[in-house]
Amino acid sequence: MNTIRRGTPFLLAIILFFAACQSPVNNTKTASDTSWLEEMTISRLQKGYADGEFKISDVVKAYIQRIEELDKNGPRLNSVIIINPDALQIAEELDKELASGKSRGMLHGVPVILKDNIDTHDKMPTTAGSLALKDSYPAEDSYVAKKLREAGAVILGKSNLSEWANFRATNSSSGWSGVGGQTKNPYVLDRNPCGSSSGSGVATSANLCMLAIGTETDGSIVCPSTTNGIVGIKPTVGLISRKGVIPISFSQDTPGPMCRTVEDAAITLGFLTGIDQSDSKTLESEGKYETDYTKYLVKNGLSGKRIGLVKKAMGFNEKVDKLMMEAVSYLKANGAEIVEVSLPHSPSGEELEVLMYEFKDGINKYLASTGDMITARSLEDLIEFNKKDPVELRYFNQAIFEESQKKGTLNEKEYKAALEKSLKAMRTDGIDHVMDSAKLDALISPTGSPAWKTDHLLGDHFAGGDSSPAAISGYPAITVPMGFVEDLPVGITFFGKAWSEGKLLTIAYSYEQGTKHRKAPGYLVTD
Repeated sequence: MNTIRRGTPFLLAIILFFAACQSPVNNTKTASDTSWLEEMTISRLQKGYADGEFKISDVVKAYIQRIEELDKNGPRLNSVIIINPDALQIAEELDKELASGKSRGMLHGVPVILKDNIDTHDKMPTTAGSLALKDSYPAEDSYVAKKLREAGAVILGKSNLSEWANFRATNSSSGWSGVGGQTKNPYVLDRNPCGSSSGSGVATSANLCMLAIGTETDGSIVCPSTTNGIVGIKPTVGLISRKGVIPISFSQDTPGPMCRTVEDAAITLGFLTGIDQSDSKTLESEGKYETDYTKYLVKNGLSGKRIGLVKKAMGFNEKVDKLMMEAVSYLKANGAEIVEVSLPHSPSGEELEVLMYEFKDGINKYLASTGDMITARSLEDLIEFNKKDPVELRYFNQAIFEESQKKGTLNEKEYKAALEKSLKAMRTDGIDHVMDSAKLDALISPTGSPAWKTDHLLGDHFAGGDSSPAAISGYPAITVPMGFVEDLPVGITFFGKAWSEGKLLTIAYSYEQGTKHRKAPGYLVTD
């Protein structure tokens, strides 16, 4: 890696840290000091609320200040597209509830940032990063936003993302959108944050919010989680409703929590589950979803577990391989049995075919529901808009849009055949077969490579990792920090059969608690 130097925000954080160490935390927070928020957990925040140490309005003010200092100025991380104009008012109302003795639970007063492809019915548009949707104000909350508000969370803002969740161009730069520009990796600023939930990953890692919600079709939660040194859960498709999420794939899309700890991710997950009649996939979760996943957080949960190591997912980087084998050694030393296994090759051609059919169908329905707020009311309209806009096609093409537009309906034989082949490869002959044959509790693989340098000429430079088995099957995956290559974090993925979130959380939590690889970013600058 090139020589790096520490940016001013890092030095400021060090100064503030040592200053904070000189005296205990108290109710008085200076206007310039937000260091007390760094690496805050939900449990610690709730204790502060209960003890009268924090006010929700003060916490929201401090997070907004951090966004101004780190995201809009300083290193200019560019992870937040918009701050909720009503965030402080919401916080003050929630403060009143606490003062009256009412708490809605563990998310009461917790500031959350949503990826900007998740609808909110407020003063914030939902854009998917596209200038075509810059004035699109949804008529109602998404299911996710509704559940968060009911739980007492403060929707602090919307995060930047890879435009259209990285489903527009054959080459693109993760974290770039026409609305938000390029998001930066907070560990080394010229490195890429990965995508498409880029801003959600960066904002969480840089402590600009307590947690964020991302979405994944294939890799869009786990990749920005690994490159930004955080925990990400891609749930079983159907565990969380996609209502109000700008769609790519009915078969693969899912929202999921992105947090700094497994505990925070488990807490958040339980508030988002449930049956939603407007999303038929959630009907499959009947009797399988839970509202409290914290009961699975067992520190000695590795004992007796049989875990399959997907060896073919390794080999793309020797330093990542070294960290992976250290992780395997830790798992073994703490009671897990590791079995080397092999999964079928991901049917990437069939997956793309399925996604293009489903995208055309889903985006046309979504755009038709937006009313008269925007002129682009179909995929065809979006293609024409982009051709005329001076920003949208400045760096990258829209070849995937154009190929999707050529597809027919979901009744086409080609679509049904591709979907059947994909599910057979990754479910029947893949995860289900391998885990049943070897009597496994989970599978593991490296989540991905260290972050590459952002490149607007050639686009992303993915160097390894395979999110596709869990993505195509629609099965759950959890990524947890595994260590660092130079100054860049990488993660380990725990994945398994449908509805196995609880078992995966036990294994991931045990690993996390015993290794503690998470480190806050330093905003390093390449000379």
